[in-house]
Order: sequence, then C-alpha cells, then structure tokens
Amino acid sequence: MLLRTFIWAQVGYTEFRGSLRTRLVDMAGSERGGVAAEYALLIALIAVVIVVGAAALGIAINNRLNDTATCVGGAPAC
Repeated sequence: MLLRTFIWAQVGYTEFRGSLRTRLVDMAGSERGGVAAEYALLIALIAVVIVVGAAALGIAINNRLNDTATCVGGAPAC
C-alpha cells in the first residue's frame, strides 16, 4: 500500500513537471507577453502626459484667478 502511494505520487509529480515545462516553453515562445508589455508602457506614457498637462492647466488657471482677484480687489493697474 505504501509503495503504491509512493509510485502514484511520483507519477503525478512527473506528469505535473512535464505539463508545467510544456506550458512554460509555450509561454516563452508566445508574443502575448511582449504585446501586453508594450500596451502597458504605452498606457503609462499616456498617463504621464495627462498628469503633466493637468498640472500645467491647473497652474495656468490658478494664475488667471489670482490676476482676476487682484483686479477685483481694487488694484489700480489691471
């Protein structure tokens, strides 16, 4: 009984190792991961551009509102 269990476990491990190796070789030859990495890089760059643009727009709006507040506040040279 113990020998049968040992052989069953060993055969199962060998089959698992073989199927795992086959999957890893298939994934290494696949270009899906490379395409996914390219899309991730593209999305990251677009996000950086959006953040920089939003920050620049926020600064411009803040400056314009400060100028308007100065004019409304009664400054003589507007």
